[in-house]
Amino acid sequence: MAFLTSCDTDQVIETAEISSSKDAQAMAGHDHVANEVLVKFKAGTSDAAKAAVLERISGKVKEKILTRTMQRLGDREGLVLVHTPMAAIEAMGKVKGSPEVAFVEPNYIYQHQAASTDTYFTNGSLWGMYGDASSPANQYGSQAAEAWARGNTGSASVVVGIIDEGVQVDHPELQGQIWVNPYDPIDGVDNDGNGYVDDVNGWDFDGNNNQVYDGGTRGSSDDHGTHVAGTIGGKNNGSGVVGVNWNVTMISCKFLGRRGGTTANAVKAVDYLTDLKTRHGMNIVASNNSWGGGGFSQALFDAVERANTKNILFVAAAGNGGSDGVGDDNDAVASFPSNMTNANVIAVAAITNTGARSSFSNYGATTVDIGAPGSAIWSSTAYNTLSSYNGTSMATPHVTGGVALYAASHPGATAAEIKNAILSSAIPTSSLAGKCVTGGRLNVSGF
Repeated sequence: MAFLTSCDTDQVIETAEISSSKDAQAMAGHDHVANEVLVKFKAGTSDAAKAAVLERISGKVKEKILTRTMQRLGDREGLVLVHTPMAAIEAMGKVKGSPEVAFVEPNYIYQHQAASTDTYFTNGSLWGMYGDASSPANQYGSQAAEAWARGNTGSASVVVGIIDEGVQVDHPELQGQIWVNPYDPIDGVDNDGNGYVDDVNGWDFDGNNNQVYDGGTRGSSDDHGTHVAGTIGGKNNGSGVVGVNWNVTMISCKFLGRRGGTTANAVKAVDYLTDLKTRHGMNIVASNNSWGGGGFSQALFDAVERANTKNILFVAAAGNGGSDGVGDDNDAVASFPSNMTNANVIAVAAITNTGARSSFSNYGATTVDIGAPGSAIWSSTAYNTLSSYNGTSMATPHVTGGVALYAASHPGATAAEIKNAILSSAIPTSSLAGKCVTGGRLNVSGF
């Protein structure tokens, strides 16, 4: 799926005159909640001063976001999600530059980056898992089958977060691969004190509840998150599909709902994983982020930086181009969150089973890191189904799976070491030459 384009173009053009042209350019084409802004007040700002700032935009506090991770790192202010009768860009113009304000930004809306010895492995469908010497074989696959042949099929001690739609936790391909929280039994009490009651498999930040799967038996939603999970860690159970890891633990951090997901909820999802690793020492090595569409967010950048301090990689889809469905150059026009410059970000483009860059895939000689299988990718979907999807959404979990596979055979490796292993092992590919940092495609054969 391409980025969701703002339907408020006329309003953006009109209100740009009363804000900075830089803000208008940053927001152009990026969907956002029309009458909301995220405000970060500077430390020590009095309540009276905050109230005075909000009064300028007739703002009402909708939510104060102060995650456990923020608090642990000494942040006492957090973020304030503010509702205002003004258009977001107008409100930003009236608040930005105030001595009390560290930053103010839109509450962007993101969308996923997909279009709509197991059976699908042996019949030739799972080409993204193949290697040069596997059977079946495809040199443009991730080479995962060759890693399996070397005895590395992953480890349940390695944990990854899926920041996405929800995941069908009892899908036949995923049963036993989804995290069950040992610190917070289902009893209506927040036993582990992380702010989320009975977060048994993760959390639904969009719905603000502990039900990470909302598709029911009709599979009416959460296809995308379930598909991502299957590519990372579908079970080797003799039927259906299989993931890069036969053994892994995945946490569902649902923030994409039927209308997409917001910056505010993305920040909470990233911090949720950081808190779990900090508080309990869980071996969380990466989050998978197969979504995009917003502009640069300082709030999200800061959350990803907090994850970086705990050695959690942020693997992100490079994007599927604009409304024309043709891949764009991220060096020229930034695509977020993959364009964020945090050291722990890995930005992923998509390739086909012939080694061509997928026509929809964004690229960037300096802003996209690596290519991975992203066209005609079969995986698990809701409810108990299998589907073939295209997108940088599908390429990204191949890389996240590679991160988990490397972590399984290299316990204690840092985020920087794992990222270096992923990028330095890339196989040079003509379609990616000059189109990404490595000029190559994912290769996990030696992991």
